[in-house]
Amino acid sequence: MTRVALISSILIGIGSLAWGYSEIGLNAVTRWIIILGAAWLVTLWNGVRWFSSFALVLVILASAFGLWFRFAPGWMFSGGIFALVAWDLTRFRQRLIFLPAREDKRGMERRHIARLSLLSLIGLFIASITMFLRGAFTNEWGVLLLIVTVLDLAQLIGWLRKR
Repeated sequence: MTRVALISSILIGIGSLAWGYSEIGLNAVTRWIIILGAAWLVTLWNGVRWFSSFALVLVILASAFGLWFRFAPGWMFSGGIFALVAWDLTRFRQRLIFLPAREDKRGMERRHIARLSLLSLIGLFIASITMFLRGAFTNEWGVLLLIVTVLDLAQLIGWLRKR
């Protein structure tokens, strides 16, 4: 359960950041962001623990750079939010390994992902308001909101069914 949320967070975060940079026309930076996302997924697969923190720092720096130069704020916020969610889920998965077998690991996963889903929706809501006020709310942003909302609702429904 955590793996699906983790992979989708990396894809949405890196995709949002890359989209924000490609809108400006910085195609070389966009390629490097996509390479970072691919490396993040590969290192996740291989169990490299430190790369998640490294990728988070790079994504936050790229997001801050984009906000500084007035790129579309929603894409920068989305990239930062989902990179933070991916980093948190990576750390959470590492902590779950050390729990004794008698603990309710599945319940802990469901509750943790539900909290993260709520926080990500709040962050995207704030980013949407910012984009609306700046006149940067586009169809692509609406599609991203729809995808994230559907994923979060599916997660919530799955969580409520297993209760």
